[in-house]
Amino acid sequence: METWAGFCPGLHLSLGIWVMIAAHTLQNVKAEITCASCPSPVQLHLEELQLGMRTDPTEEPTPLKNIRVEFRELGVADQNTGVDDDHETGVSAKDIPQFPQDVSLDGVSTKDDASGSSEKSHRGNDKKGEPELGEDAALRRARRSGPEFAEFSESGWTGRSDVDAGTSEDRGSLLDGHRQGRSEFRWNRDEGRGNNRQDEPKLTSSTFALTGDSAHNHAVVYWSEQNSSVILILTQLYDFHIGSVTETTLWRSTDYGSTYERMNDKVGSKTVLSYLYACPTNKRKIMVLTDPEFESSVLISSDEGASYQKYRLTFYILSLSFHPTEEDWALAYSHDQKLYSSMDFGRKWQLIHEHVTPNRFYWSVSGLDKEPDLVHMEAHTPDGSVQYVTCRAQMCTEANRNYPFPGYIDISSLVVQDDYIFIQVPTSGRATYYVSYKRDSFIQIKLPKYSLPKDLHIVSTDEKQVFAAVQEWNQNDTYNLYLSDTRGIYFTLAMENVKTTRGTGGNQMLDLYEVAGIKGMLIANKRQDNQVKTFITYNKGRDWRLLQAPATDLDGNDIHCILPFCSLHLQLRMSENPYLSGTISTKSSAPGVIVATGNIGAELSYNNVGMFISSDAGNSWRQIFEEEHNVWFLDKGGALVAVKQPSVPTRHLWVSFDEGRQWIQHSFSSVPLFVDGVLVEAGAENQIMTFFGHFSHRSEWQLIKIDYKSIFSRRCTEEDYQTWHLHNQGEPCVMGQKQIYMKRRPGNYCMLGKDYSRILSAESCICRAHDFECDYGYERRGDGNCRPAFWFNPSTVSRSCSQGQNYLNSTGYRKVVLNNCTKGVKEMYTARKQQCPNRPPKGLLLTTKDGKLTANLGSNVTFLVHLDEGDSLRTNIQLDFGDGTAVSYSNLSWTEEGIKHVYKSAGIFRVTAMAENNLGYDTTTLFLHVTCPVEHVQLLAPFVVIRNKEVNITAVVLPSHSRTVTYFWWLGNNTEPVISLDGSISHTFPNEGMHTITVQVAAANTILQDSKTIAVKEFFKSLLLSFSPNLDEFNPDIPEWRQDVGRVIKKALLQVSDFPEEQVLVAVFPGVPTAAELFLLPHKNQSEGKKKSEEELEQVSDIIVSALNQNLVEFELKPGVRVIVYNTQLTLAPLVDSNPRHSSSAMLMLLSVVFLGLAVFLIYKFKRKIPWINIYAEVNQEKEQEMIGSVGQGDSTPKITLSEFSTSKELMEKELDARVKRGVGNACESTREIPNCTSV
Repeated sequence: METWAGFCPGLHLSLGIWVMIAAHTLQNVKAEITCASCPSPVQLHLEELQLGMRTDPTEEPTPLKNIRVEFRELGVADQNTGVDDDHETGVSAKDIPQFPQDVSLDGVSTKDDASGSSEKSHRGNDKKGEPELGEDAALRRARRSGPEFAEFSESGWTGRSDVDAGTSEDRGSLLDGHRQGRSEFRWNRDEGRGNNRQDEPKLTSSTFALTGDSAHNHAVVYWSEQNSSVILILTQLYDFHIGSVTETTLWRSTDYGSTYERMNDKVGSKTVLSYLYACPTNKRKIMVLTDPEFESSVLISSDEGASYQKYRLTFYILSLSFHPTEEDWALAYSHDQKLYSSMDFGRKWQLIHEHVTPNRFYWSVSGLDKEPDLVHMEAHTPDGSVQYVTCRAQMCTEANRNYPFPGYIDISSLVVQDDYIFIQVPTSGRATYYVSYKRDSFIQIKLPKYSLPKDLHIVSTDEKQVFAAVQEWNQNDTYNLYLSDTRGIYFTLAMENVKTTRGTGGNQMLDLYEVAGIKGMLIANKRQDNQVKTFITYNKGRDWRLLQAPATDLDGNDIHCILPFCSLHLQLRMSENPYLSGTISTKSSAPGVIVATGNIGAELSYNNVGMFISSDAGNSWRQIFEEEHNVWFLDKGGALVAVKQPSVPTRHLWVSFDEGRQWIQHSFSSVPLFVDGVLVEAGAENQIMTFFGHFSHRSEWQLIKIDYKSIFSRRCTEEDYQTWHLHNQGEPCVMGQKQIYMKRRPGNYCMLGKDYSRILSAESCICRAHDFECDYGYERRGDGNCRPAFWFNPSTVSRSCSQGQNYLNSTGYRKVVLNNCTKGVKEMYTARKQQCPNRPPKGLLLTTKDGKLTANLGSNVTFLVHLDEGDSLRTNIQLDFGDGTAVSYSNLSWTEEGIKHVYKSAGIFRVTAMAENNLGYDTTTLFLHVTCPVEHVQLLAPFVVIRNKEVNITAVVLPSHSRTVTYFWWLGNNTEPVISLDGSISHTFPNEGMHTITVQVAAANTILQDSKTIAVKEFFKSLLLSFSPNLDEFNPDIPEWRQDVGRVIKKALLQVSDFPEEQVLVAVFPGVPTAAELFLLPHKNQSEGKKKSEEELEQVSDIIVSALNQNLVEFELKPGVRVIVYNTQLTLAPLVDSNPRHSSSAMLMLLSVVFLGLAVFLIYKFKRKIPWINIYAEVNQEKEQEMIGSVGQGDSTPKITLSEFSTSKELMEKELDARVKRGVGNACESTREIPNCTSV
């Protein structure tokens, strides 16, 4: 879940936009979006906003010259502190950046323009007279755009332009030509003809070009509107081949742009700058960032950029967020996802958190958060989980952090906005959303049960309720609009299938527009029966209707358009260039006036469109242009200015003083200009608008400043105003009020006063049915009444309702939020107060705090108990943890913080909860997997086995787990594993050869692996080996040592026989005294017969035994230490003691006694010539030996200490018992621990 930049309070949008010029430029530069007050239309996904001029959808963009320009008001890198009600141009009038009059964007110091002497008092953006506007504006950018420049697409940016505006002479001639604009004729729409007027007032204009640094292809303009004449311009050379900025120049003007001072010497002559920020509460404080590819520093100015102090940084700042009230407080987000805070305007930084989600950190909200320096953020834990964390900016150690939501949340889901905080919790199926109202505890958001949202976005939160757009399970390119109650918990459907539009940058915009200045009025495009139609509502979505088309066209001909088959449809797309008006514009200071692009017909179309205007809040419409125009409001909405879409250059603009009925054409330039944007002055004292664009593809940026004060004859007086009654098709009550507005009389050429009242009076109406919407769980039926949905039980009473208390029983209706009606049907539709009934518990739910069904051994597990129905104060709660412990609570209120428990053993536990009162009970069960990390796994398998004989394979896991481990077995060449919950498995190998067995053990988030290699043969021989006692002194009892010693033993044995190396295997057993087993394997080719192979093995055995008996087999362990290898013989010897490191000679004596006794028995039974040689064959019905060792990768497993295995005495007792029972022929089978074997 995320908030949309277009979905901020009141659906108002203030954008901060990086603007690229060429199509391929867009691929290299990311747009940066900041959301302050947000206008409509609603923008959904703002990821990389790539601006393009709005054209016909079928047209393809044409590459333009590689230059980018930014126009930015100082102090925009801040969070929202206010709401702007103006929706003109997709950005508020207050938010539109302003150029001072007669400034010269030369890039070099020049002499003052002749036209500047009388207008030096102009301020950048006068805020007086606009008290309703927020102090802070968001980032404003503009870009040169348009398919219209196809004829220039090949030349590109090559340095200085062909139209050289760099010289004062050329620039002067342009200024002279522009200074005296002329009014050419008046077009009276009623008369349908042009009327030449030579006595119209003149427009005063001046032009300046952005010259100097001509190779630089990126210009950023910064200014302050707080009675300041300072303008800052940062130009950059962006190298598209290497993808970075290579040089920059910073210019500063103190006279509205007449002259500039080069500031590079004050910031560092070779310093490359990347970005500039200004404090939103003190525009004199400026922070400039250097390009991190050259150095990571911040330059700080406290005098509007006149001087700078450089401070080195240990990190690279990606984004900044200034505090809404404290001018020196700032948050910085770094390239490595760390969040820092500064309390001295960037001079010192302190780390807040090491891993924060981008754009998910917020300053405190005044009046809601107790500490002004509180920071809300979405932080990541070391294991990758995400949590909602709050802490103070300079005290954010782990001990000082708070976690307002008990559990983990989904990434990029935290939204802190006005009175609300929203989060989404991770679930395996359906998304679950929670809201906190005025910092209370989080409560799950209640959408209709079967909406099953795929996607949810917060639209706005500023009108004491939440607008949310939800894409449900069966929707792809549409969203449903929902409205909540005041607390943001219970949502009801306002409109289905609202259309979305994909912008040029790939972002989606919801076709929903809030009309400025009229509360509760929305316009939306809805997909209905495979057609898109435009609907309007005056009561926040309670009722919608189609728009009535104009009665006549521009020529006065009748239009036969009958509802509902034909209506007016409007394009509700916000311009992605904030300096163009978009397809719909309204302004709070001009209530009821709506200007939009649209068409007349059965459905919305993007062909044969025109411009339409309504003067009475959408009740009736008139057509004003046959072609698309950009339209802005002048003089607080008292006048309109229109310019054609910039597909072709123009030098004319149109002005109307009578809400579009008559239009006066003025010339603002002697040379046609490709208009890339228009800045309209928001102040009341200075009537300034600035056009910026270019004369040709190769020309530099031109800025034409127009003073339209001269077109007003005087300031408006009381006689110039008239009253206007807001209505909905004749119904005077809108949102429960009769509202009367005061507007300037159309056609009066007077300047509006800055203090005039917009709403003259507002009288409450008697409540009627249309003032109420359906409550949660209810749906409006065909007869207009609200009935319970099939899934909703209206008799359900909250568990917080206790006997003796009262609750509000819904009638199925709730009053539209902010509706001001009184009396009438209010009492009939308002929820009724009733006494809480005594009822049995129902809907008991048991979960863990983090929503997981696993927990680590020894960790604190918090269980949450939820009860849908029942008296929480009189219901007993019992919880059995499944490990022999249980708790009981007298009422549910004691469990609100959760029930904590620590498990002391691993396993799967059945946790049972029961809620009980005198009327009944309810139970629920949860199965919890408690695991501990797997530290070691060892695979136990025979080293040599008989073909087609079943063999047991075991995996030993330490520490031992009970029912919480999953085993994955790869046997031989199998491509798919055998999966089991048991640590043992039986398998038969059908083919001879060397086979690899691998086992993986999965427990919680840990997976360990061990492998063994097994030799599969028809028969084999083995011989037990022992060693001189000095070997035990150097035995560390680890797999690697056993593997190395096994190789040395094998090498020593091969020296006394010429037996092939690949047929000899040696396995060294774990523990001491050191012992081993020798395996003699038959040759792979047995075509000469099995009998001959057996005889060959016997011959080799004789040779090796003889050498061992003569002490001819020895090896050097280290210099001066020689170890003798013995053949283990059975002779009488005293029993060995139980000391783990007992005497090796005692062990040898004991083994000799055992072998001597067994030899007699075996000679009698099997008639073998050599009793101590063991021959294993398929005909042997005894089970093959299981004393095996690890090879290769198996030796890399962690060490198991000797104490984890049987003692030497236990091993010998088991071995003797086994040999007595099965004879020497099976003497190798024992419970001895796995030896480490060495093979070729």
